[in-house]
Amino acid sequence: MMDTTRGRVGEFRGVAGPYWSLRPLSGGTEWEAEPQHVRPAEPTERLSAQTARANARSRGDVL
Repeated sequence: MMDTTRGRVGEFRGVAGPYWSLRPLSGGTEWEAEPQHVRPAEPTERLSAQTARANARSRGDVL
C-alpha cells in the first residue's frame, strides 16, 4: 500500500481505530495512516521498496 501523505510503501497490518496500520516492507516500525490517503502501490513503487529491502539485507542491516 502507498501512503500518499508520507510517500512510503508499506504492508497493510490492520485497522487501529480510524487509521490503517502499515509496516515498511524492509521492516521497522509500523505507522498509522488515514485510509483516504492510502492506495494500492503501483508495480514500480513495490519494486523500489523490495529493492531497498534487498539492498539493506545485503549490507547486513537489521530488518
